[in-house]
Parts: sequence; structure tokens; C-alpha cells
Amino acid sequence: MTSTSVKPSIKAKPVIQRATGAFALIDSLVRHGVRHVFGYPGGAILPVYDELYKAEERGDIQHILVRHEQAASHAADGYARATGQVGVCIATSGPGATNLVTGIATAQMDSVPMVAITGQVTRKAIGSDAFQETDIFGITLPIVKHSYVVRDPRQMANIVAEAFYIAQSGRPGPVLIDVPKDVGLEEFDYAPVAPRSIAIPGYKPTTRGNPRQIVNAIALLRSAQKPLLYVGGGAVISGAHAEIAQLAEHFQIPVTTTLMGKGAFDERHPLSVGMLGMHGTAYANFAVSECDLLLAIGARFDDRVASNLEQFAQHAKVVHVDIDPAEVGKCRVPDVPIVGDVRNVLTELLARLDKPANPDQTGAWRARIDEWKTDYPLKVPTYSDQLAPQHVIAQVGRYAPDAYYTTDVGQHQMWAAQFLQNGPRKWISSAGLGTMGYGMPAALGVQIGVGDEQVICISGDASFQMNLQELATLAQYNIKVKTVIINNGWQGMVRQWQQGFYGERYASSNMEVGMPDFEKLAAAFGVKGIVVQSPDQLDQAIVDMLAHDGPVLLDVWVRRDENCYPMVPPGKNNSQMIGLAEPATKRPVEFVHCHSCGSDNKVSHRFCSECGTKL
Repeated sequence: MTSTSVKPSIKAKPVIQRATGAFALIDSLVRHGVRHVFGYPGGAILPVYDELYKAEERGDIQHILVRHEQAASHAADGYARATGQVGVCIATSGPGATNLVTGIATAQMDSVPMVAITGQVTRKAIGSDAFQETDIFGITLPIVKHSYVVRDPRQMANIVAEAFYIAQSGRPGPVLIDVPKDVGLEEFDYAPVAPRSIAIPGYKPTTRGNPRQIVNAIALLRSAQKPLLYVGGGAVISGAHAEIAQLAEHFQIPVTTTLMGKGAFDERHPLSVGMLGMHGTAYANFAVSECDLLLAIGARFDDRVASNLEQFAQHAKVVHVDIDPAEVGKCRVPDVPIVGDVRNVLTELLARLDKPANPDQTGAWRARIDEWKTDYPLKVPTYSDQLAPQHVIAQVGRYAPDAYYTTDVGQHQMWAAQFLQNGPRKWISSAGLGTMGYGMPAALGVQIGVGDEQVICISGDASFQMNLQELATLAQYNIKVKTVIINNGWQGMVRQWQQGFYGERYASSNMEVGMPDFEKLAAAFGVKGIVVQSPDQLDQAIVDMLAHDGPVLLDVWVRRDENCYPMVPPGKNNSQMIGLAEPATKRPVEFVHCHSCGSDNKVSHRFCSECGTKL
């Protein structure tokens, strides 16, 4: 997309005043409803910070000073995911701007509306390798939805209006605004631009589905014997949870979600089969392998869901609903493609259901899935003298069932996805980029966004150390985030892969040597620290953590070599999971010969455990 000018519809004549580019930027943010920004100052961005200081004095906006720019981007990301509003982060030029890159990429991968504002050297100095100059516009081109370098302060209000519109319309994403220092200082006749639905030539997202394709999707639903709803993050973004529940209940369709889609459907509902994919439930993975109709709702067939695309839902017709036309057909060519906002499409589909569905049509299918649920439940192991990480997470979930949860990345993230059951926008995790160090700064942003609601970060000892300096931010503003460290002394997921696929060669994954005393570390930052070393200490520690009126760091020592199962190994189809326990209900054992690879299989799910062929 090329930079264009906004043509806002403003009936009243705007009030013109003499102002700087920096004032225009901050004033425009306030006019777009921004009440919190996350950032860290530096030389090139000082004109903006000077105006930000004045705006704070007026009570128009609050700046949250993080201790590292990456944390600013993650905080803005968490704020946006929890509230649905645009998150804003600010950094200076050079290293300040480049420190935002990981957070911008995280937001891009997970479709998060964010505006990242960076300082830049003066216009005359651009391209001269001036002090703290980097081409952040060029660096971030592959990881933003759009970007600007503000060359003229008179364009500032229009650029901000465009940036907010682009960030949150269509498929959301991050937008970069790079502000040269002298642009921030230059005075001009400033006329505010009110936030409105605006027209940008060449940019018009498709929000309503094609009626003919919706009719085709209904026809497939009417004829399917084994349908499955496969729900991704697009459903959460569009707020389509009520429509998904209505569709599932009308046709009695089982529902599985991606990591990004958690919360779009109540996982306590009888039709829920939980998360699918690499560490999804066995019954979700069996279901996707045997379904005859897959309705992909705001999902993108990524490799953590479909490790083997050729064998993913290979017997199913596919309906794919997504607002981004680039995603439809990118990985799997659907039988019925529908481009549009998920909620709009489902609303139109539901309105066209002119006769009731036959619940008996999917009865045998639902019974089959219930059988898998009985045979292969998610289990929480118990040990007499050690804490199972699954138990820790499940207990936190029991004591705080309605909390907003953020996670870092690794085994603890997958266990949290398996055992926590959240509502819409209450599950916040770096899914696409898999960013370690995301959890606590994201929780910081969530807490600022949701006020007095309970916010809990589930982290690992390795992930936590990547942004632990943000304990200072929590302490400074008394941001009441509770952080639970699942401490096994490893880079847990790395260790599991090294054990399973690299001959138990644990190269640089052992974190036990040099592990800090997290309780003392928290105290050094002015944060309450609690350590749990045995099972009998856990419940009281959780109660104390939740009761404390301020941030808490809970360090829980868990069994060191616990692995996260079930697991779909790389390149296998979803039915070829490892780590499954023997079925809870003993059923007659049958040995079936696979004509593709010649192996004999003891199967309960009708697929060869060696090659994945349907038996």
C-alpha cells in the first residue's frame, strides 16, 4: 500500500492553531481515544515526549514508562488484544526503534491493531548515518500492515487518522509512524482531524460474504454427517462467539479452536473438543482427521495446526471464512471460499437457515467423539513429592476462573492452553511468532486496559528472564499483575525436542546453573515474591498471591523432566500423536493391516500409526 491522503468528512470548520508537529501527534492520539501509551524516551523522540508531558499534566493521557522498548510493544499488544482498541507504543530512533521490532512482528503475526511511533534523525540527516539513525521504515516493511515517515508536520493529523483506520479495519495489524526530530519541532497552522470512517483510495476491506457462497456453505452443512467447526483468532477479533455458539448448536457441530481462537467458544460446552494441533487434545486431532466437512472460521491452516497439510482433514470438504483474501486458499484450497468479516458472514448464514437441522444427522459422529473424550482425556499427573506443572496451572485456573491470562512461550504455554478455559479476549498469547518474554509485559498492558480485573501471567523460568526488568514497571505504577513461573530449570520445550528428536543431546537448554532466586529478585524490584517447592504449599500460595493488593511473582518448582503431551511430531498427520496414554475405557483390541506401508496396527481411530493412511 502506498501512502495516501485522508479525506475526512468534517461538517464543522476545524479550529486552526499554531502548533508543532509533536503537539499535532499527541493531540491526534487523544482525539482518537488513546488514554494510555507505553514507551521509553530518547534524543530523537524528545519533542514528542515534551508534548506528552504537557498532555499528562492536563490529564489527557497517561504514559507508562517501561524498562525496555520491546516491553512497550508487547504491552501495547496485550492492551489491544484485551480491549479491542488500538495499542500505542513509542520509542526513539536507532536502537530504541529496533528494540520494537520483535513486538511489531508479534503483532503482525497475530493480527493485533497497534500503532508504533518512532523518533528519527532530522530530515536533512536521513541517509547520512547520523547518530542513532536506522531505516526503521525499511526494516519493518515486511512486518507491518502499513508505515509512514512524516516529512511534513502538516500531514501529521491525516497520517494518524489513516494509521488508526488501517490498524483496526479489515484484518488488523501494526502500523509504523516514523517522526523526524525536526518535524516534531516545526510549527505550522494545525487543524485537527476527527476520527472517522474514512476512505483511502485502493484500500477497502471486504466485510460481507458473497451470498451465493453462503448458500453453498449451508448446503454442505445440511448434507454433512461428520462436520467440524475449526475456529481461529479471526473469530475472537470480530467478536463472533455468540454466532459460533448458535451455529454449533443449530447443527450440533463439534467445535475445535486454534491457540489464537481460544475463548471464541466455551470449552466447557458439550460440543467443545478443545484445541487442536501439535499439543491439542487427542479427540480434537482425531476429529479433524475423520471429519467430512471442515468449517474454517477465521483460521489460517498454519503448520502448528496442520503439520502435514496433505493429510490434514483429507477426507473433508472445506468451507473457509476469513476477512483476508490472501489467507483463503493460501495453504488449503477450500471447496467454498468466503471472504468477509467472520461475524458478518455467520450472521448472514444464520439468517438464511429457513428450516431446523436434524440433530440425529450428527448423532453417531458426536457419539464417536464422546468415545474419544472418554478414552483419551487430558490428564493431570500426580507425584507424591513433586509438583506437576499441569496441576499448578489447573489449580491457578480453579482459583481464578474468570481472570485474563497471558502466557510466555514454551511448555507452560501449551499446558495453559490445555487446562485453562477462558472467555473471549481473556486468553492472550504469542501464537504466530512464539515470542519468549512476551507474557509479563503483555499482562502489564492488559491490566492497564481492563482496570481492576484479575490479570495473571503464566511464564517459564527461561521466558521470564527475557523481560524480567518489567518488574520495575509493575512496581512503579502498582500494576497488580500476578506472574506464575513454572520453574523446571530448563528451556522446557527445547529440552523436550532435544530428548525426542535430537538423541537427548541437551545443547544449551539447561537453565538450572545461574538460575536467580526469583523471590529475592522480586523483592529487589519492590514486588512481593513467593516460592513454592512442594505440593502442600501450592494452594495457600495461590490464595496469598490473589489476595495481595499489588504485583506478585510466584515461583513454583515443578518436576524437571515433565513433557507436554499429546504431541503431533513434525510432518505427521494429526492422528499420529505420541504420548497418548492407554484408553481409559478398555475396548476390544483389533489389529488392522495397512495396505500402504504393510504395518499391522492396534488402532482405535482408524488411521495407520506409521504412515497415516485411513484404514
